[in-house]
Amino acid sequence: MKMKEMKEAVKFVWTVEFWRMGVLWTLSLLSSYFHFFFFSPPRNSKSSYPRTCPPHNSTSTSTIRTPPVCVITGASSGLGAAAAFDLSMEGFYVVLAGRSTQALLETMTDIKTRNKDAYLIVFHLDISSFQSIFKFQASLQQWLLDSNLHCSIQLLINNAGILATSSRITAEGYDEMLGTNYIGAFSLTKALLPLLENSLVPSRIVNVTSFTHRNDDWIKLFPSVYCAKMDKDTVAGKCFLSLKQYPCAYIYQYSKLCLLLFSYELHRQLALMGELHHVSVIAADPGVVETNIMREVPLCISRVTFIVLKLLGLLQSSKKGVSSILDAALAPPEISGVYFFGGKGRTINSSALSYNTKLAKELWTTSCDLFSESQLASNKTST
Repeated sequence: MKMKEMKEAVKFVWTVEFWRMGVLWTLSLLSSYFHFFFFSPPRNSKSSYPRTCPPHNSTSTSTIRTPPVCVITGASSGLGAAAAFDLSMEGFYVVLAGRSTQALLETMTDIKTRNKDAYLIVFHLDISSFQSIFKFQASLQQWLLDSNLHCSIQLLINNAGILATSSRITAEGYDEMLGTNYIGAFSLTKALLPLLENSLVPSRIVNVTSFTHRNDDWIKLFPSVYCAKMDKDTVAGKCFLSLKQYPCAYIYQYSKLCLLLFSYELHRQLALMGELHHVSVIAADPGVVETNIMREVPLCISRVTFIVLKLLGLLQSSKKGVSSILDAALAPPEISGVYFFGGKGRTINSSALSYNTKLAKELWTTSCDLFSESQLASNKTST
């Protein structure tokens, strides 16, 4: 077994993707910290935001205050579970969503042992499946009605993500990593946006992205056959299916770039509605966190990676890494369209490409087309 693992590790080391992770991702991480320490504004400045108390729902005809509702995807472990605990301590009614109901129930039990007053509920959700997303949306709405809660949510945290090292296809024929990391987050946001808009108090979307999107800052130093395209075949990952070597690192960083472009574009569209709209959109980058996201990478390589990052002081636990997500979730309600990184309520600029409005509009159009097609197909299946 050890010999087999060693062979897999040696084989992986000789791939372009290993060096993309080892060199370009390291440079991207260092670039983010460089921006944080030398270009981000000091604490208490206009770009450093304190955490605020979550707003509670109450109607004009009732003085009863109900807890704000927060939906967290990928909540069974790692950053999702850490965020669920901390937000339950803030008084949120936390909806734990994920693929493994058993793992979610274990997380709920763990949170309950540490916070006996926590409001928690578990829902099954495979973020890579459109049918699962639409079923989750219907179930969530029904639960809100049955629980006598206001039919709205106040916080959506798109946290679910994977790093797949082999090609896998979703039921819709999309690449699973893109389906999970970006298309699923976009589709869930579209599906739940009416519930966010229906909130009686300001509501928020937090998209958990990654420093790996900064690869475009360094790509000019290294040859690459890929570029940032936003057509259907690329966004759905179909153009990668015919490749001999699955470009896992590229697809991962591309999915995180898409998530940022989407965040900024949705922010711009909502901002055009002015004071009539109270939904904000924020991106959060937790940095390098010791979670199980590298479970598909050969074990000896992932272990060595974590050891090196820990020695460099760059590896964080989930408890510490969740800081930027909490900063984004609890920032003042008027804050939107920013990129939290490094904790301490501070924001930095993401990569230059992530602010490309032309690219963002192309991605938005493509994503809406994919969403509409899948919604139509799901309705036909249901019928």
